Amino acid sequence: MGKWEFAYLSLSPGCLRALQPSALADGSRLWGKEERQPAKTLWYDRPWYVFLEFCVEDSTDVKVDIEDHRVAFSCKNADGVEMYNEINLYAKVNSKDSQQKRSDRSITCFIRKWKEKVAWPRLTKENIKPVWLFVDFDNWRDWEGDEEVERAMAEQYAELLQKVTVKGTPPAMDDLDAPPQFPAHGSCEASAWGRGSVWSPLAAPTHRSRRQHLITALADQMFGFKTTSWELGHQRTVIELDTPSVTAEQVEALEKNVNEKIRARIPVVVREHSEDDPEIEMVRSRGLPDDHTGPVRIVSIEGIDDNMCCGTHVSNLSDLQVIKLLGTEKGKKNKTNLVFLAGNRVLKSVERSHSIEKALTLLLKNGAEEHVEAVKRLQNSVKLLQKNNLNLLRDLAVLTAQNFKSNPGRGRVFVLHRKDGDSEFMNIIANEIGTEDTLLFLTVGDEKAAGLFLLAGPSEVVEKLGPRVAELLEGKGAGKRDRFQGKATRMSRRAEVQALLQDFIGHQSLEE
Repeated sequence: MGKWEFAYLSLSPGCLRALQPSALADGSRLWGKEERQPAKTLWYDRPWYVFLEFCVEDSTDVKVDIEDHRVAFSCKNADGVEMYNEINLYAKVNSKDSQQKRSDRSITCFIRKWKEKVAWPRLTKENIKPVWLFVDFDNWRDWEGDEEVERAMAEQYAELLQKVTVKGTPPAMDDLDAPPQFPAHGSCEASAWGRGSVWSPLAAPTHRSRRQHLITALADQMFGFKTTSWELGHQRTVIELDTPSVTAEQVEALEKNVNEKIRARIPVVVREHSEDDPEIEMVRSRGLPDDHTGPVRIVSIEGIDDNMCCGTHVSNLSDLQVIKLLGTEKGKKNKTNLVFLAGNRVLKSVERSHSIEKALTLLLKNGAEEHVEAVKRLQNSVKLLQKNNLNLLRDLAVLTAQNFKSNPGRGRVFVLHRKDGDSEFMNIIANEIGTEDTLLFLTVGDEKAAGLFLLAGPSEVVEKLGPRVAELLEGKGAGKRDRFQGKATRMSRRAEVQALLQDFIGHQSLEE
């Protein structure tokens, strides 16, 4: 075998741009673990914090690693499937002043910005949106110009972080009075009320618990849908119904009936009964705890619902203002989640939707009724451009390989970096050049930050050098036969990899 030589080539991005393929965007196939899946992730921006919510119900083995420029999340869902997300952040954060909270529905991270009051236009460092990442429009707000209010909220929020020890869903900064979750309607979990002389199942904000009671009672009366639990979220509330499905017609009829009751100003009455009063048996509940003593407090919506509850309550249903049922979502274990807004949250939602509509009208240059069609046209145009760019990138990969092979003075090693390439681009070059007699080190992505790498060549060489290359690039990867590929976090160390390969080949030449 002749002396091995290096041929190093770096291509400028030019005018080509190619999006990362979904296999790379979701991070599920980089390490050779096809069973991994990305969790749906919501995010929104605040002056002092960035909020992330990984939407996984009944999660186990939760691990969240918050670093100054990166967040890594992993867990198992209710079916035992491993979930994994990795995010290179838009800007530096204070990892030591960032925390996360877990609930039955999701895992929420509140990440302290390093530079406060600087808006983040996106979450990720690269201007590429992963398919699993979404803006949380329920919590998004234009906070600029509202600094005093936000500072007060941030201080109050910081105090809560110091007091909270149980990992649950964190409160939104614009809705700090909302407890994260409540037991099911009519449940018998004991809690104190007043001096403890009166028992009731839960302590809840007055209007919000009454809205849930009203919807629960009417859903049962109209369709026989039983409520098994409910959750008061930051911007919306969810009622879990013990039914596999709810039709759009049923949702519409329920919403109409609920708001008719509100407009009818039906009275809400609070009564106390001794625990041996037979009327208690008529109230829907799971019964009283074995150690209960003292009177039982029952809140009645006249002619609709009797429920054991505590706290002060509205005098009639008109105080609830309005309820908007947003629709349903698939719940866990063959159940359905009914999502709704109520009271002032409905007004806020309308205001937010109107602001979005105005912004889209300016951007799309048409009326609101044409927004959907305009976006579809843009999506089709983008898809066509992406397809054309990918085809050009593939052609460039083939030409690059042919140019190397046609060079009579080529070496036995080929090194290439391209910023706007992807995994397919690297593999096409490796296929065209061949790996029997040539060692290839290919990289794509940011020259000094994160990216992808491929080491291809004779199987025995790749097997020996692949893990070392991943270590130098501070990344992870997996190999099979003549290829080792993965993701790197320190692309700036590519020169060290070249030195490693050169040293290895130099020893090979001496041995020969």
